[in-house]
Amino acid sequence: MKVLVADDEPLSLLYLQAALEEWGYEVITAANGNEACEILLGADAPMLAIIDWMMPGMDGIDVCRVVRESVRDRYVYMIMLTGKSETEFIVEAMNAGADDFISKPFNIDEMQVRVRAGRRIAELEQKLRMKASHDALTGLYNRGTIIEILQKELTRHQRNKHSFAIIFGDLDHFKRINDEFGHLAGDAVLREAAGRISSVLRPYDSLGRYGGEEVLIVLPGCDANEAIEIAERVRLVVCSKPVATDVGDVPASLSMGVAVIAQGQQVSFNALIHLADAALYIAKDKGRNRVELAI
Repeated sequence: MKVLVADDEPLSLLYLQAALEEWGYEVITAANGNEACEILLGADAPMLAIIDWMMPGMDGIDVCRVVRESVRDRYVYMIMLTGKSETEFIVEAMNAGADDFISKPFNIDEMQVRVRAGRRIAELEQKLRMKASHDALTGLYNRGTIIEILQKELTRHQRNKHSFAIIFGDLDHFKRINDEFGHLAGDAVLREAAGRISSVLRPYDSLGRYGGEEVLIVLPGCDANEAIEIAERVRLVVCSKPVATDVGDVPASLSMGVAVIAQGQQVSFNALIHLADAALYIAKDKGRNRVELAI
């Protein structure tokens, strides 16, 4: 697990870094509050942070407040490190969003126990968030989460006027797969298709299970040509080879409808979903295993 250590005292920083690395953690360091905040708000940020109260720029209290106000997609467990030990300071740290409080000079054995407890809580929080936001069978975003992502993208579009696209995909003849091979084989096809689709998307695209055998893909910054290109990649990877199951190889393919919002265009959430859904049904009517662009 990654751990951020933020402290403006070089010796204290090195001492904590050495101890944490000995305990098996990957340590990221920051020498001031601004740097610590930037790291915790960034991509692939640590889930556990040890933050000194008194630092240049933003202090530890400021860092805790900003992280709690800004980070919504994950939980950062924050341990406040300070020479202050009076009750009012502990209360202030906790009210700012700190999870634990260790006074300087600290006992290294106590620090190890506190960090271990923080790790357990951070990992449990991550598991709970995964269960709440992801589909249990495929590991994709669940319906509620992918809709929330789409709604945020629509809001961003209204503010920045950038283009973006969505893809509605539906596995072809899925009922036939369940009837002929059984529901366990159908589940295997869904899981494999989800993995194949994920493998050809861009890192900033979002993929969710919309319901049953339907998937929804949100493509930020995509015009029509780019969206069609991505959809064709998805189509080809899904049908590239049969899915191996316990009852034999099962062929799979995906029909897709693409809807695009151009720069400056205003389209409601319901209208966008309707456009992609209508294009998907055209793809089905034209023989399946194909991509259609909404007009």
